[in-house]
Amino acid sequence: MRRIDTYARVVFDFNGTLLDDVWLGIRTVNAMLKKRSLPTVDSLDAYYRVFGFPIEDYYRRLGFDFAREPYDLLAHEWIDGYRREERNVTLREGVHALLSFVRAAGKPMYVLSATEETMLCEQLKDLGIFDCFEEIFGRGDIYADDKTAIAASLAARFSNGKTLYVGDTDHDAESAAAMGADCLLVAGGHQSTELLSKTRLPIFSNLLEVLSYLDEECES
Repeated sequence: MRRIDTYARVVFDFNGTLLDDVWLGIRTVNAMLKKRSLPTVDSLDAYYRVFGFPIEDYYRRLGFDFAREPYDLLAHEWIDGYRREERNVTLREGVHALLSFVRAAGKPMYVLSATEETMLCEQLKDLGIFDCFEEIFGRGDIYADDKTAIAASLAARFSNGKTLYVGDTDHDAESAAAMGADCLLVAGGHQSTELLSKTRLPIFSNLLEVLSYLDEECES
């Protein structure tokens, strides 16, 4: 039996997992930092040292002062900047191959993201993969604060058979746990391999490695 056949469904994170948008996240926040004469994020390693959930804490680590500017205003500014360039963002290598593989295996696919749901659906449609998924689960606001509550709400619904969750951050690991799902993590997204290794979950360099892993024979 192939490993994919042990699962009833597959849930994917979006940003950093399917979408190669780390560079745009850095560019967008750097524009905000420059506007306030704050130190910018000068490398991917520097980004990895500060990024994490909840996003409010990430903003604090960057130096934003919520006493002067509420997080609400900063979040809207970030969204405006990101959306101006989002059509330049592409899918990560291997997305189409992995989605085709899972679909051929007869497993329904879902997206769970901290992105606001309407925006998330628009992005998936623009990228041409919206129809690959049974349902899309995003937040009801733009604050990208947490998605474990959404994940927990899916636990009972996804209780029939094992669920696999694929993400790129330790928050995805937390969300998978809240859902009662197995979790695989993909490096090269929004967190470093060093940080992901602390979850003690399987880590892959890219999505093609995930595909190969799921296609391997395993004990039933």
